[in-house]
Amino acid sequence: MSEAIEIRLAGPAATRQAGMRPSVPLLLAAPLLLFMLVFYAVPVLSMLMRSVDDPVWTLSHYASLTGDTVFLKVFSNTLYTSLIVTVGTLVLGYPVALSLVRAPRYAPVILILVLLPFWTSVLVRSYAWMVLMGRHGLINEALLTVGLIDRPLRILNTPLATQIAMIHILLPYMVLPIANALRQIDPSLARAASGLGATPSATFRQITLPLSMPGVGAGVLLVFVLALGFYITPAMVGGPREITLSMLIAQQVDQLNWSYAATLSAVLLATALAIIAAFYRLPGVGNAFRTSAR
Repeated sequence: MSEAIEIRLAGPAATRQAGMRPSVPLLLAAPLLLFMLVFYAVPVLSMLMRSVDDPVWTLSHYASLTGDTVFLKVFSNTLYTSLIVTVGTLVLGYPVALSLVRAPRYAPVILILVLLPFWTSVLVRSYAWMVLMGRHGLINEALLTVGLIDRPLRILNTPLATQIAMIHILLPYMVLPIANALRQIDPSLARAASGLGATPSATFRQITLPLSMPGVGAGVLLVFVLALGFYITPAMVGGPREITLSMLIAQQVDQLNWSYAATLSAVLLATALAIIAAFYRLPGVGNAFRTSAR
């Protein structure tokens, strides 16, 4: 009898406590949500409105982009640069991530080398690449000293310089997701494959590489989206003829052409969101992001 009374008394309290629990995370996240609303959502919405209501309500700014040769060239160059940078970081980053997981003895040193760019400003790193790749920079001076070239090469202010510098800066965003995916692979799978007679290359192709695809997809998404909006490095290291969309937006802002700049910004934002949505629908990558969120 007493146990039944205790259950009845505890029932409403437990129900109220259970009803309050879902609101606790929302209350904890409320300051961040308010901050993002005031300092991000409102400015972005204001920018988007400028593309359709400056000077009057119209979609002509977007319609004119289809015949704008400057925009089409800059947009294609931005996508091409982002693609090259993504492929470059993947080719260089996967072996680094693999060594980070497979060589625990050297893992701290490798991790420091990977994270070292995060400890330096992007502006400083871009200046460093200008010093390295300048006409009288360290690269040209070293090649001249060795005798491989007769006169300095033009490396700075070229698409190649932009791609090299961006690959260096964005490399950690590729290495860390891949390393996280590689750590989650059960080591017994490789041992079982070896016991069944599989060679190391076959084990990598059939076990390690497929199981690391979620990390590869996450790294590709991060690097590609970040490369789309990169401004400092292309503006400092790249050439004036091969400008990116972010550089074109900055030029239009300097010229006080707010409606055109807002239209370009909206296109850049829509492109990034479309790429994120497409990647999120991929089974492996989507599951990886959902697991990280939980």
